[in-house]
Amino acid sequence: MRATLMYGAGDVRVETVPNPTITEPTDAIVKIVAGCICGSDLWPYGSMEQSDEGARMGHEFVGTVTEVGADVTDVKVGDFVIAPFVASDGTCEFCQEGLQTSCRHGAHWGSDGVDGGQGEQVRVPQADGTLVVVPAGFDDALIPSLLSLSDVMSTGYHAAKAGGVAPGKTVTVIGDGAVGLSAVLSAKILGADRIILMGRHQSRTDLGREFGATDVVAERGDEGVAKVKELTGGDGTHVVLEAVGLKPALETAFAVVRDGGVISRVGAPQFEDVPFGFGEFMRNVTLAGGVAPARAYIPELLPQVLDGSIEPGKVFDRTVDLDGVPAGYQAMADRKALKVLVRP
Repeated sequence: MRATLMYGAGDVRVETVPNPTITEPTDAIVKIVAGCICGSDLWPYGSMEQSDEGARMGHEFVGTVTEVGADVTDVKVGDFVIAPFVASDGTCEFCQEGLQTSCRHGAHWGSDGVDGGQGEQVRVPQADGTLVVVPAGFDDALIPSLLSLSDVMSTGYHAAKAGGVAPGKTVTVIGDGAVGLSAVLSAKILGADRIILMGRHQSRTDLGREFGATDVVAERGDEGVAKVKELTGGDGTHVVLEAVGLKPALETAFAVVRDGGVISRVGAPQFEDVPFGFGEFMRNVTLAGGVAPARAYIPELLPQVLDGSIEPGKVFDRTVDLDGVPAGYQAMADRKALKVLVRP
C-alpha cells in the first residue's frame, strides 16, 4: 500500500510500504476513505530534524473495516468507522472516566509500529474501544464532517466543555485555524451568549461568523486585548478558548479573561513556561484544557452531524489524493489552505 512519511522539515514523501496485517486478536484493518493533514502536523513539518527512516504521518481518518481479529466483537467487516486520534481499549479506568487519551493500553497513530492515517490502510489496535461505527445509510456528503470528529471538532468541543461554556457565558476564541473555528461552533452548541473570535484571516473569520461568532477581533497583542475589553465593558469574557499553542496566544488569553474566569487551552503547546503568576492567582483565573479525549465526545457529536444540525466539515477547504499530500502540507504551511482533506 501507499502511505505518507515525513523525513524532515519540509520533506514529505508518499511511498509504498507493507500492507497492514492483524497482529493481535483485538486488531482491525481499516481501508481509509478519507484522512487529512492536521495543524499539529505543521510543527514537525517546520522543524523536524532530517531522518533516514521517516515517520508515518496522519492521525485522523474514517474508513471501512475490511478485517477483524478474533477478539473483536463490536466492530464488523463492512462497518464505516471514525477513528479518534488516539487508540484506546475502552475498558481501563481512564477510558471509563472518559479520558481515553490516558488509556493504559492506548496507542498513537504513526508510532510504535502503528500505521498513520495519511495512507490507504491502517491496522487499528484495540478496535472495539477505539473505533466508532457510523450507522449505515448516511449521505456521503457528510464524510468531511464525520472526519472532523476524529480530531478538530472534538478538540474544539473539549475546549468548550473544559472551559465550562454554557448559556449566560461570554467566550473569546483565540485562533482562526480549524480547531479555533471548531471551538466557535462548540461554544455555539453549548449556548454561549457571546462569542468573540480573535483571528485575522477574513475567509476563516467569515466561516467563524457562520459557525456562531458574534464578533471578530483582527487586532493582535495589546490592540487585540484592548478591543476585547472594549467589547466587554472592560471586564473580558467568562471563558477563553486558546487554540494556537504559542506563548503570545496564552498571554493574550490571560489578558482577556474575566476575573473568576476560565482559560481552556487546546492548542498543542510549543513552549514550557506558563505565564501564571501572582497577579493571575489574585484574579482567581482557572487554567484548564489539555489534549482532547475525542473518543468520549464522538458519540455525543455524531448524531448532530448525521441530522445536519452542525457541519464542522466546512473547515476543509482543499481536497487532494495521496500524490497531492506534500503540496497539501505546503499549502497549509503557507496559509493558502485552512485544512486539507486527503482521499486515497
